[in-house]
This record gives sequence, C-alpha cells and structure tokens, in this order.
Amino acid sequence: MAKVSVIVPIYNVEKYISKCLDSLDNQTLKDIQIILVNDGSKDSSGKIAEEYSKKNPNKFIYVKKQNGGLSSARNYGLRYATGEYLCFLDSDDYIEPNTYEVMYEKAILENSDYVECDFIWEYANKSKLDIRVLYSNKKEMLQNVRVVAWNKLIKREIIEKNNITFPEGLRYEDVEFTYKLIPYLNNMSYVDMPLIHYVQRNNSIARMQNEKTAEIFCVLDRVIEYYKKNNIYEEYFKELEYNYARILLCSSLKRMCLIKDKTKRKELLNKNWEKLNKQFPRWKKNSIIKNGKNNKCRYLRSVNKYTYKFYCFLLSFNFQKI
Repeated sequence: MAKVSVIVPIYNVEKYISKCLDSLDNQTLKDIQIILVNDGSKDSSGKIAEEYSKKNPNKFIYVKKQNGGLSSARNYGLRYATGEYLCFLDSDDYIEPNTYEVMYEKAILENSDYVECDFIWEYANKSKLDIRVLYSNKKEMLQNVRVVAWNKLIKREIIEKNNITFPEGLRYEDVEFTYKLIPYLNNMSYVDMPLIHYVQRNNSIARMQNEKTAEIFCVLDRVIEYYKKNNIYEEYFKELEYNYARILLCSSLKRMCLIKDKTKRKELLNKNWEKLNKQFPRWKKNSIIKNGKNNKCRYLRSVNKYTYKFYCFLLSFNFQKI
C-alpha cells in the first residue's frame, strides 16, 4: 500500500499537463501512487500522460474513460487508489517538490484524518498567496474551510467507509464533497506553507458563466438533504445556514452577475434571493452573521431586499464592461 494516492483528472490540458506531471514525478515522497484519469481528452493530453506511465509504471497509473466531467473522473480514479491517504490535483496546476512528503509527515505526526496546506493563485502577470482562516473543530471548519479538493490530504479509509464521492454532472463539486466530508473528520491538521500553485487561465471565469451557474442551488440543497438524512442537520444548522447565505450572496452572486444574457441573469438573480429566503427565512438572525467582525459578515448584515437589488445592479454594470 502506498503512503499517498494522487488522483489527476485530465481533459484537454496539453499546454499545462507536462508541468503538472513533472511536479508529481519530482516529489520527494517516494512511496506515492499517481492515478492519471484521461476523461476523454480530444487533444494530446492523454498521450502525454500515458508516456509518463510507460516511463515509470511503478509510480504512474494511466486509465482512460469516456468524458463525464471532473467529478466523474475523480470518482473513477478512486477505484484504483490504494494509498493510506488520498489527494486530488487538477492537471493544469502544479506543486512544490516536497508537497506530499510534508503533508504526509504532518498526518503521521499528529495522527490526522485530514491535512490542509496553503496555496498560491498563479495569474498571468502576478501571484497571490492564499492563507487559511484558522479553525479548531468541525463546526468552525464548516464555517471557514476553503472548499477546494486539491490542497488536502485525506485518510482514504474515511472516504471509502462513508461512501463520499463527487456529484457527477454538476458544477461546484468541491462544495458538496467538502461539506459531506467534514462531519467524519476528528483530527485536522494544517501546514502553513504554500505548496500548491493554482493556475488561473485567462478569462476562464467570464466565459463559463451561464445558466449552469444555477447548479449551485442543487449542490447546496443536496448538502442540506445529506445532513438531514444522516440526522446531523440540527447539530450543524447554524453553520449550514451561514454557508447558504454566504455562498448565494457572495461568490454565486458575483458569478451570476457575469452572465451575458440579460434575461437569464435577471432570472437567476431573482431566484437566488428567493431560494435563500425560502430555505432560511431567518438567515439575517444567524449568530455568525450578527456577531461576525470580518468584512464578509458586515456585508451580509447590510443585505436586504432593497440593497440586494442595488448590489446586483452595481455588480452587473461593472462586470458587463469587462
């Protein structure tokens, strides 16, 4: 059994994949399994990945499947994982040479179920460090965690025992995966080093915003249903309510304002407000929002049915000029 299994979904990333795979091949952690999942790529990505597995079959496993999206590729890769711990890495990102050695040693030292590290946003002309907001328990983690799958080391036994997978056919897969995982974590650790480089492709966010942006509603509702089904909804109600409001009024609101189609944009912005107030009609009284001292909570306290319309107009006006 390997110490760490890394699952790398691959789809049309021929410009980026060699840098990603070189960074994996050069890991100082030697007992590592790297699962390359070609998700029906139409460019040379698959051929490049297959070459790495031929050169080093003891480290790289190459598998191919029909295109099904990021979640489908990650779930497919889980079938082949044998490592004590699991990681996910996107094929257009890259990592520091000691990434998995540092994270694995932290996990062993602290008997961790989960280890998180910092990362760097890599833009064309600049870089930006992303540092974790500290948390010390599951409720704080649910409130503050960065919902990305690729900066985390997770004990494989927890994922398999609780049948935690990514939602196929939907965007925002990391939101559902992360929020479903948290209740099963007992020992969480943190490496305060930026070990992963998160590559930003030019204008990718603006190009991708359309009616599929509304899939966040489905993902959040699936999380709510999951907590209810497992009888932990009341225990985490405050954090779930806060996240529902924070996501719909912050990141999702911005994405919806980027939609070019004015009719669709207006429709989703109206639905956004309706969904929040139907699911959590008392969200304004949430104690995290009421008592929070950060700018995000101050902003949330300022939102009502009148200011919401103003923020939508302002963001849409500014974004449509981009």
